[in-house]
Amino acid sequence: MERDLGTIENFEAIIERARKTGPRRVCVASAGDPELLQAVKQACDMGLIYPILTGKSEEIAACAKSCGLREYDAFQCSGPEEAAKAAVTMVREGRADILMKGSVNTSVFMRAVLNREQGLRAGGLVSLLAVYELPGYPKLIFATDSGVNPAPDLEQKKEILKNALTAMKRIGVEDPKVAMLTANEMVDPKITSTVDAAALVQFADSGQCPPCTAEGPVAFDVAFDPAAAAHKGIDSRISGKVDLILFPNMETGNALGKSWLYFNRAKWAGIVLGAAKPVILGSRSDSAAVKINSIALGCLAAGEQEREETR
Repeated sequence: MERDLGTIENFEAIIERARKTGPRRVCVASAGDPELLQAVKQACDMGLIYPILTGKSEEIAACAKSCGLREYDAFQCSGPEEAAKAAVTMVREGRADILMKGSVNTSVFMRAVLNREQGLRAGGLVSLLAVYELPGYPKLIFATDSGVNPAPDLEQKKEILKNALTAMKRIGVEDPKVAMLTANEMVDPKITSTVDAAALVQFADSGQCPPCTAEGPVAFDVAFDPAAAAHKGIDSRISGKVDLILFPNMETGNALGKSWLYFNRAKWAGIVLGAAKPVILGSRSDSAAVKINSIALGCLAAGEQEREETR
């Protein structure tokens, strides 16, 4: 398959690009977790980050010692809720560039992020951007939204698309090819996702978001197999070259993403978009590699956002 210009082939390329931007300050909310700090230590050793850790000081010190993490700033907090609030405050006040979830419940963490007075709201919709490295596919696949908005309506999908395209531009993906994923290519008034997909293509072409080449409604086989597109008589500009998938709902994205992880041994990362600064919302069960990939992704997005704000 011919390689498109402006694409990113794998997470090694993401990490290398992030390393060149210089270390970013990452504030970890409730950081007293040995596996998490092991990943943080590796990210430090790669030159990606300088860690700022909130939580119980004795827990942080013990975990840091166990993994050999020596250079960090720690701030004492009585529990996960206070740790999440403190971490959000540091990012909001510019003392850190990126927020990362540690051993704190996701609902508690996101409540602190979305607090109207003291959170990281930026006025728009918050959404999740997942990124997958699949064996046999020549570049990273970006996908949204599989973890924040369960059943977005058309206006929300427009914001989700805009969030993703803005982040991809910051990361270095130029003019991405976008598939508005549905079950088929026909606009059917009885299937809302197909109607939305057609409207999203018009939105993408309107100049209201970063440039892209968008098609929809489009089924998965047509999006990724030029032979399937030809068989259906579809003259596609994106078939077999997709950079970004916009899912019709969270269930579709969640199921497809997990099928790639379990059956294709895909690598992945994810960041939350739409907040004032990049937010890394991972799971405690994520491997160190997933955490490092997500950190690198956040570093790239934060670096370019900082440059935009100072122009």
